[in-house]
Amino acid sequence: MSLSFALHLGRWAWPGGAPALAENVQRVARAAEEAGFAAISVMDHVVQIPGVGPEWEDMLESTTVLGYLAAATERVELGALVNGVTYRNLAQLGKQVATLDVLSGGRAFCGLGTAWHEREHELYGWPFPPVAERYERLEDALELLPLLWGPGSPRFDGRTTTVPEAICYPRPLQDRVPIIVGGAGERRTLRLVARHADGCNVFGDPETVARKVGVLHEHCLAEGRDPSEILVTHLSTAGVLGPGVVRDADDVGTVAEQVGRYRALAEAGVQRAFVGVIDDGSTSGYERFAEVIAAFA
Repeated sequence: MSLSFALHLGRWAWPGGAPALAENVQRVARAAEEAGFAAISVMDHVVQIPGVGPEWEDMLESTTVLGYLAAATERVELGALVNGVTYRNLAQLGKQVATLDVLSGGRAFCGLGTAWHEREHELYGWPFPPVAERYERLEDALELLPLLWGPGSPRFDGRTTTVPEAICYPRPLQDRVPIIVGGAGERRTLRLVARHADGCNVFGDPETVARKVGVLHEHCLAEGRDPSEILVTHLSTAGVLGPGVVRDADDVGTVAEQVGRYRALAEAGVQRAFVGVIDDGSTSGYERFAEVIAAFA
């Protein structure tokens, strides 16, 4: 059964604080590649989000850290899971992703989402439109970015965005940078995935995932699209605990437990799992998770 894994970085609270962040990012990047992860993703937030850590916790800016990761790695794909479409000009986002693709040797992917954290919009002075307008902006991004990355320089007149000429040089090295849409709304989000995207990112247990995949396939049928063209990905907190370590999350367990968990997700239709690995400042968590990855090789 085929399943690839991506390391998702949502916290930067490692031992040593800010002075040690550069060293820790390099350590994690090397450990991820050695463990067999196919990709590394980062959150696109400027302050830590509720449920993950306190607002004053260190949070690296996503596009900058992805550039750093491009220099620190050789093989893994790189991208944000996901870029909030309200945080920056959409054409600027296209330029940033194209730059990442060039400097990484063609390893970029682009996650897109409607954004939800109103507090950081308030802190950074960004408008936070109603959800309907954010969905319109998401669809604009799905249509505009491939134009920026493709031949010519056509004009784009979207629902929320106008670009007189879609100019982006250098172009990405990939013929098409994969676009993954975060969210699993069955009426609108998954329909947009079927219409425009290369992948989706969903949450939940295998039963929930299987239902979402079924809905996605229905939207693909309505759009005249082959569902096999769309990568189904899943995001969760994960990790592997060694002997004698007290479990601190319901979804963290032994290698065997994790293999069973991801096998069930793969059977539900997941093709790539984005996971967070417990990190105590060493590489031991990545070394243990390598056993999970190897079970699906």
